[in-house]
Amino acid sequence: MEKVLNVQSVNDYARYVGAEELHPLVSVIHYDELEACRHSLNRYGVYGIFLMEDSPYTITYGNSQVRVESGTLMAVAPGQTGGISDNGEIIHIKGWVLLFHPDLLHGTLLERRMGDSHFFSYYSNEALRLFPEEWKRIERCIEAIRRELRENPDDSHLQAIVAAYIALILEFTARFYERQFRSTERGADQFLRRLGALLQRYYAENRQEGNGIPSVRYCAENLFLSPNYFGDLVRARTGESASVYIRRFLMDRAKSLLQEGRSVSETAEALGFDYPQHFTRIFKKHFGVAPSGYLKQ
Repeated sequence: MEKVLNVQSVNDYARYVGAEELHPLVSVIHYDELEACRHSLNRYGVYGIFLMEDSPYTITYGNSQVRVESGTLMAVAPGQTGGISDNGEIIHIKGWVLLFHPDLLHGTLLERRMGDSHFFSYYSNEALRLFPEEWKRIERCIEAIRRELRENPDDSHLQAIVAAYIALILEFTARFYERQFRSTERGADQFLRRLGALLQRYYAENRQEGNGIPSVRYCAENLFLSPNYFGDLVRARTGESASVYIRRFLMDRAKSLLQEGRSVSETAEALGFDYPQHFTRIFKKHFGVAPSGYLKQ
């Protein structure tokens, strides 16, 4: 059985790697300063930002394996597991780790916005690749957090200041993810072609007979993406949500089936709807006319 390090407090990991313990709710670790540390497969009860400069290892993250390249940012959230099981090997890596406990954000605006930071639920193959100047911006924020923790440990404003720096890091990260979305127009075309092929194959293989209409989760998992990241990609490429995009595909297919002479109930069944009434409601909402009315046009 693999060894798992339970990182329920930020200092669980700091103690494991022999780093300085700065605060009960925030930990900043500079890998470059560690004499040596070992691998660990971590089960997180805290949020984490890993800014990796040099890590020639393939790690487990979610259900995937990823080679952590130089200039990579990875985010983890409570409930996730990632890393490499401790095999006794002494390793030397470079980069930064920022860990913060959910309690740090309690009652803040940032706490309410964490659900919008989808990169915390991304799988490893969605890690962000940073340009050098982007790396420096994140690094400067992490350095500033460590400086505050060291120099002002008893200051009444400390937690608010640290939370503000974390909010800034997350804003930068969101900007860099959007840049990653926009920077590959060719990748956008490939992504939408893959999604279209997946939906076509779904019906070619008659998967609707056992699973109903294709879901966002099904599409995401079969493209090896998390649902949140999949949704972000669809919105960035098309301007609409993943569920709307899938519904548009279904309705286009519905029109074709109706034009072939299928009845409303036959079309609903062919698409995987449980009830014709559900199909009729979706069709009318999409086209402004019921399927029966469409057939009469």
